[in-house]
Amino acid sequence: MTKRLLIMIICIVLCVNLLTGCHYEKVDSEKKTDKIDIVATDFAPYDFSQHVAAGVADVTMLLAPGEEAHSYEPTPRDMIKIQNSDVFVYTGGESEEWVSDILDDLDREITVVRLMDCVELYEEEAVEGMETEEHEHEDEEEGEYDEHVWTAPENAVKITKALGEAFEKADPKYKSVYQENTESYVAQLRELDQAFWDVVDHAERKTLIFGDRFPLRYFVEEYGLTYYAAFPGCASDTEPSAKTVAFLIDKVKAEGIPVVFHTELSNQQMADTICEDTGAVKREFHACHNITKEQFEQGLGYLDFMRENVEVLKEALN
Repeated sequence: MTKRLLIMIICIVLCVNLLTGCHYEKVDSEKKTDKIDIVATDFAPYDFSQHVAAGVADVTMLLAPGEEAHSYEPTPRDMIKIQNSDVFVYTGGESEEWVSDILDDLDREITVVRLMDCVELYEEEAVEGMETEEHEHEDEEEGEYDEHVWTAPENAVKITKALGEAFEKADPKYKSVYQENTESYVAQLRELDQAFWDVVDHAERKTLIFGDRFPLRYFVEEYGLTYYAAFPGCASDTEPSAKTVAFLIDKVKAEGIPVVFHTELSNQQMADTICEDTGAVKREFHACHNITKEQFEQGLGYLDFMRENVEVLKEALN
């Protein structure tokens, strides 16, 4: 079933339920508070929005903690949340092609922020040894860009500033709060960026190995690092060929790479295989695409995970 067809079906279901009085979620025309409603698709835009809107707006994440971001499709409840929102924040790219159809069908005007519009984009790439897939995109221009724009702290700064400006326009009565929150969070992101530079500037090597998908193109571009990985960041496959495994094992041995990375919520099997054959240690490098339910309940965010990344990067490059 195509995503366009899915959305059409959802719209029909919504209409039927609204006419019969059977609602997935109560739809009120009047707000119970003066806070605006901000809806974000997945973790990165959600967490950035939380910091910028802290204390004066309600922020909701559509993607459930622990859920695979690339296979997410909106439910009727999600569509109602977007319809009722004041601000909708999403990343863009192949994984969120469904968004354009939903926005076209809205019966009211809302503020929309697309993260991929906030930064300079890099095209998707396949490095030596990486397995690739043939994709068919409805929008070829859209499909050729890497969507994981938040993984570089400097991009996170640009995104945060763009969110601040959007929230101010949507909710001008709290303009000073959004400005203060933006400045505070940007300062922390600048400190994070400097911490990564301190590691890279004193590193013995500049090569990373990922026995996993690789959603960190913007990160390595920012810090001038080289990488080898099993799959691109949005690959649907997770079982590599023997040729790919052998290539990464040989690369680790040839360059004496001490750490093999995997990303969050992966099965880690390929990283385990490479480490068993080479003696390298396995570490998680968090791409902040999503988090576990426990991490979400603990209130952990982008800064927490990226600070952990600073430490494992230090181990990998020295």
